[in-house]
Amino acid sequence: MKNMLSKYKHAIPLLIYGIIYMAWFGHLEKTVTSHYRIIHVALDDHIPFCEIFVIPYMLWFAYVAVVVMYFFFRDKDDYFRTCTFLFTGMTVFLLVSTLWPNGHHLRPYVMPRDNVFTHLVAALYKADTPTNLWPSIHVYNSIGCHIAVMKSRHLQNHKGIRIGSFILCISIIMSTMFIKQHSAFDVLTAFIMATVMYGVVYRSDMLLHFYHSLQNRHKRKPEIS
Repeated sequence: MKNMLSKYKHAIPLLIYGIIYMAWFGHLEKTVTSHYRIIHVALDDHIPFCEIFVIPYMLWFAYVAVVVMYFFFRDKDDYFRTCTFLFTGMTVFLLVSTLWPNGHHLRPYVMPRDNVFTHLVAALYKADTPTNLWPSIHVYNSIGCHIAVMKSRHLQNHKGIRIGSFILCISIIMSTMFIKQHSAFDVLTAFIMATVMYGVVYRSDMLLHFYHSLQNRHKRKPEIS
């Protein structure tokens, strides 16, 4: 049991952050309901509502979970990079939503069609308010997961996985606008934030060296005098 806890102790930050994030986000969803800044750009008016994109939108939850869990068991360095990338963007999102409450009025008042996909969108609308949107975490985390897949040395020869990740990533990004969950502005700012974080996490070894120094410090045994 002790060996098991030691082997998977890197799950602790993930669990702690998950609890903090869900509690913080839940609070925002309950409190940001009427007084918020409206996000809208001209491009939003030219993007049609396309309910079938609810499928990739919902696949996002599995996409992020599978990528994080893969690196959790496969490669601690990639796991650290992925979590650092995702958690930083998610924290920025929470701070922005707290300091500058935001939302949009893009959702259709009446579904233009009646089918299984519009029913799924309607259910999604009921579960998720049109607030706390900027920048889009659906977009940011999708980019982060795809970068993690592309940068992984374990997946560099798995062309099918890399192509599948790219297709799913692009589909999720498009879905945020086609089912009117996000403004194009949310998507653009998520790309900008992801670009900045890519430079911090993947173009510099500073964070990884810091992570290794912490690991070595924990492994170092006290000297016996």
